[in-house]
Amino acid sequence: MNDFEGYLKKIDNPEHRERMEELLTWVMEKFPSLEPEIAWNQPMFTDHATYIIGFSVAKHHLSVAPERAGLDHFKTEIEQAGYDYTKELVRMKWNTPIDFTLIEKMIELYILDKKDYSTLWRK
Repeated sequence: MNDFEGYLKKIDNPEHRERMEELLTWVMEKFPSLEPEIAWNQPMFTDHATYIIGFSVAKHHLSVAPERAGLDHFKTEIEQAGYDYTKELVRMKWNTPIDFTLIEKMIELYILDKKDYSTLWRK
């Protein structure tokens, strides 16, 4: 968790900080091959230097930021989980549970889908 300590300390609300720490720890334990880093002032994970997923906090929600192609693929599951979303991110309100199964599916798809990529973003 050392990679994200500075980011987590900046989260004023202790409940939000705890929830974000829980999510980041879960990703690191579930996907130990992913590289944790901070970029664009948010925690994110890469695989062989290609972007897999990022997270951030806002006043009313935790954001999950996969690439746009992933959001299109999981649109129905995102809606079924009761999350709000845009073209760029999924918003999980603080009072709703984290759907770890959905996040796991997203990460697994991105790792597989981007296994031959040599750039950070899809072209």
